[in-house]
Amino acid sequence: MLLNRTKRELRRLNLRAKKGLGQHFLVEERVLGSLISAAELIPDDTVVEVGPGLGILTRELARRAGWVIAIEVDTKLASALKEALATCPNVTVINADVLESDPRALLPKETPYKVVANLPYYIASAVVRHFMEASIKPQLMVVTVQKEVAQAMAAPPGKMSLLSISVQFYGKPTIVDYISTQSFYPPPKVDSAIVHIDLYDHPRVAVEDEATFFKVVRGGFSAPRKQLHNSLAQGLKMSLKDTTALLEEAGINQKRRAETLSLEEWARVYQVFSSWTIDLLRELP
Repeated sequence: MLLNRTKRELRRLNLRAKKGLGQHFLVEERVLGSLISAAELIPDDTVVEVGPGLGILTRELARRAGWVIAIEVDTKLASALKEALATCPNVTVINADVLESDPRALLPKETPYKVVANLPYYIASAVVRHFMEASIKPQLMVVTVQKEVAQAMAAPPGKMSLLSISVQFYGKPTIVDYISTQSFYPPPKVDSAIVHIDLYDHPRVAVEDEATFFKVVRGGFSAPRKQLHNSLAQGLKMSLKDTTALLEEAGINQKRRAETLSLEEWARVYQVFSSWTIDLLRELP
């Protein structure tokens, strides 16, 4: 039913899915139900939806939440959505690039909010980071992303990546469900997954400077196939002798690889490296 409805609406509006915007419309009732259920909505909730498209998810959110802010970058879709949802007084459609939208400007008086969205693949990781790093963070996020991205977000030590650290620093990710390509129109080339992320009140590990912490982590992952003392030396533009000595001080075996370190171990590496080379780290991009 959702597939036929989507095709009819696109024909009526004389629109096509734009490959450049990563538009793949959700057309599977079961997946829609999983998204809604995972969001744990109550009537007082404020929800930010990214990429509402034709508004199929938007309507379901509006039925369960107090206020829905739908951010759509496609001008034609945003215009059509405003018209289609004119009878929903608790929905606000904003035609904007979400990565240039500050949640503080969207929400009055630092209102608690949730993010629920079928994210375009090409900006999915950036959107998740955007909200996690915002001055006003969501309570939780429930988003569809590429299957491999979801697995990276939720990866345990031994399979960690920069994305794993970036997400798990701010919240606890859980894969809710896997989604086949046939759940979307037009179908993408790869499978997807629904990820539920509970945001912490404070980052999972305490660091004095988050930007510097992530510079250290990025340095460690600059050459992930190399041993840690080599990748840090390369990524942080330090001598091999210095990175080896600092890892020893942090109690981390220099021959390990970046993917094997836990978040807590990265915090130890940061503490030692930043106390010794803070000026150098601040100069790095």
